[in-house]
Amino acid sequence: MATSISCTSSSFLIMRYFISLFVLLGLNLWSLDRGFALAEGTSKRHLLHPKNTHIVNLHSLLPANTCSPSTRGNKRKATLEVVHKHGPCSHLPQNKGTTMNHTQILEQDQARVNSINSRTSKKLNGVEDLSQSEATSLPAQLASSQGAGNYIVRVGLGTPTKQLSLEFDTGSYFTWTQCQPCAVSCYPQNDTIFDPASSTSYANVSCNNAKCVELGASTKYNSCLRGTCLYRMLYGDEYHNSYTIGLLAKDKLTLTSNDVFDGFLFGCGEENVRFIGPSAGLLGLSRNNFSIIEQTAQKYGRFFSYCLPPTASSTGYLSFGSPGRASSAAVRYTRLTTLSLSSSYYGLDVVGINVNGQKLSIPPSVFSSPGTIIDSGTVISRLGSTAYSALRDAFKAAMKSYPAAAPDELLDTCYDLSGYSTVTYPKIAFVFGGGVTLDLDETGIVYFLNGLKQVCLAFAGYDDDKHIAIFGNTQQKNMEVLYDVAGGRVGFAPGGC
Repeated sequence: MATSISCTSSSFLIMRYFISLFVLLGLNLWSLDRGFALAEGTSKRHLLHPKNTHIVNLHSLLPANTCSPSTRGNKRKATLEVVHKHGPCSHLPQNKGTTMNHTQILEQDQARVNSINSRTSKKLNGVEDLSQSEATSLPAQLASSQGAGNYIVRVGLGTPTKQLSLEFDTGSYFTWTQCQPCAVSCYPQNDTIFDPASSTSYANVSCNNAKCVELGASTKYNSCLRGTCLYRMLYGDEYHNSYTIGLLAKDKLTLTSNDVFDGFLFGCGEENVRFIGPSAGLLGLSRNNFSIIEQTAQKYGRFFSYCLPPTASSTGYLSFGSPGRASSAAVRYTRLTTLSLSSSYYGLDVVGINVNGQKLSIPPSVFSSPGTIIDSGTVISRLGSTAYSALRDAFKAAMKSYPAAAPDELLDTCYDLSGYSTVTYPKIAFVFGGGVTLDLDETGIVYFLNGLKQVCLAFAGYDDDKHIAIFGNTQQKNMEVLYDVAGGRVGFAPGGC
């Protein structure tokens, strides 16, 4: 009897051992299958839940050498193709003198942000510098589309139509292009410089025209040349000033064969200084009577949308008019806010940030004052020091198993991923008023500063919480962004390109 009990006990222990072994083995296999494993090349394990992480092939985030055009958005009316200025989808020549490296792009980006905050600071302190134009605080092209913004569309101007490559900017309201005879200075561009004399529909705007007076009031600059209204737009901060000066004019604008606008107001620039080509100028999309949004309001109802391509080797789109039923069912709308600092910016009602599915501990006041704007011309999103520190620390905690890389002057959280083919990093989501949560696309979280050797968190922080937060174009990649300006709301939908 005793021997029988001993054998039974031994069998029972052996059975428990194998059951435990199979359970552990099953759990490990399940973890690997569900994405708990770290990227290839390391034995450590993340404890992140797969639904709160991105597990991506690193090379899929890098631009290819050939263009892969998107077909989304092409079925809509009044749709323009959006391309990255320095990618293979761009028809602009990739010359050494016009292609910017990442150091230059981020320097230009910082100049734009400095300019935005320069006027913000003056407003907060009750001081307004009337010697500078409104455009100085709504910079477009040294610090954005002529340098760092990088997104281009083709439009037609004049009769017969002359195709021009313009960089579009939701932070600027004024559209301009370089014009012959370039009385003072023009920078090199790919398209032939627009010649007013060759357009039968071109006309200058006179000094006594109401639009000339209105522009003068907006820019604090009102000047005339032999009865013709002049404009002046300044861009950048005190250290990086670029500017365009020329004639306020009107001509026929052609978006598509069915979308043509006579008498479109624009700047015919004859002195254009410190811009980096080869694009021909700027298409302004912000809120102002001179914006293309307002000038086409009767037809499009102040509604436009765009999708910025996920990489420089793919394409996106810029569409005018409501998509109606063609809009994705996944679109979530939140209200557009009008900042007291400037009515031209598109403000966002940000109330929080989530990392790895967890809401960060950030006081609501950090977002509410002085506020947040969405901007197609700023590359890297900016956050106040409190919000950025919380975001950075949460991201670092999730990425602690990856080797760190040297920080950049702007981007301080970087990793050397050259030994990996895939990477797992936490999802980041912005929470807006009204209960809208927006998960950023996997392409909108990291920035490849130096290939795989220096992959950085694509956010930057201020030294304090006093500056306006900016939701930049990197974070907008591969999502449809819909501006219902008349309805006072902005929508987001994933996978828009």
